[in-house]
Amino acid sequence: MTIAMPHLRRGSLVAAVLTGCLTVTAAPALAAPAAAEQRLPVAEGVSYRSLELTTAHGTVLGHLLTVDLREARLDLLHPGRVAATDEIPDMADAQRALAGVNGDFFNISSAHEGVEATGAAVGPAIASGEELKSAVPDAQRFGPELPPTTSTRDVFGVGVNRKARLAELELEGEVRTDKATFDIEGHNTYALAEDGIAVFTDEWGEADRVRATCGDDTGQTAPCSDETEEVVVRDGVVVAEHDRPGAGPIPEDTLVLVGRESGADELDTLDPGDRVRVTHRLVTPAGPPLTFAVGGFPIARDGEDLPGLDTTVLAPRTAAGISHDGRTVWLVVVDGRSEHSVGMTVAELAELVRSFGATDVINLDGGGSSTMVMREPGAPHTTVVNDPSDGEPRAVANGVGVFSLN
Repeated sequence: MTIAMPHLRRGSLVAAVLTGCLTVTAAPALAAPAAAEQRLPVAEGVSYRSLELTTAHGTVLGHLLTVDLREARLDLLHPGRVAATDEIPDMADAQRALAGVNGDFFNISSAHEGVEATGAAVGPAIASGEELKSAVPDAQRFGPELPPTTSTRDVFGVGVNRKARLAELELEGEVRTDKATFDIEGHNTYALAEDGIAVFTDEWGEADRVRATCGDDTGQTAPCSDETEEVVVRDGVVVAEHDRPGAGPIPEDTLVLVGRESGADELDTLDPGDRVRVTHRLVTPAGPPLTFAVGGFPIARDGEDLPGLDTTVLAPRTAAGISHDGRTVWLVVVDGRSEHSVGMTVAELAELVRSFGATDVINLDGGGSSTMVMREPGAPHTTVVNDPSDGEPRAVANGVGVFSLN
């Protein structure tokens, strides 16, 4: 595979050239020795390279951000609410990120009449140590088919030890009253397992919560449940109950519980004035707590591609790779669906990211969502450095932001 780095078509950033053995030579605009490795610095610990790959399918243009977590940090780019979307450059500018890429797959469309798509992400999300949401059931995810051994609970994240890793985040939660204790299966999620209960907080936003009761454990297109219950809890006391989930902003001192089927029956036992205690948290089976997490599906672990990766569909792609020690992260976007770049399969993407030195790789949302932005030193706004296949950046649920340590 031959890999080269052409001059960028967007912005005033300068590119370099990368050969098949990952030796970098300078483009003429850099005026550097031809044999010297060249990277375009973004900030301390952060550098950028553009890529030109010759594959069996044709030419692929790509973009690579290399991040040293000893000198920079990662965090979630998000629009301020779980059930909302925004473009990556707008989120990066609002949060003063140095660079970033798009993140998780999300509820981009609706299969239910009268129920709008929420825009909420598929997987768990943690921003600056704050848990924003849990995963949807596997059958209700958006995006390509999951490889075996992966699930919607898989995330790419950074721990309190400032090391990146792949992890799995499970939700543990309960509603405790004097009468009974009920399990919580969802937190700020657009889809809920059958017979489950979800908790919604002010982080959810204004979107209709009825979407959580649509679909079933076999797919997202099944009808919305006709057995639902919503309970509003303010300062630990039930203040209202409704047969159908509602919409609109949730105050900071308020939680909304939504149940379907037997979960609705459990919530129906609560009455206004009842005192309840609601607890929920994301837990990982191993490793230190995560301060940042974004959903996706792993495509390589311990230096080996996972089985069952797609080898046929060419598309724009976004991925994150992690070094063996967790100190280096590679954020990669490849363009596709254009006359300049044919895109890659998921299997090719895994091979590409491992070629930079990654042992673990996660696939993030692709297609029209694939976007990379970067801020030139001193610039007030970020620049989109790739060529989004929609012709402009798509509004998405979240992203991976690169920030200075200061």
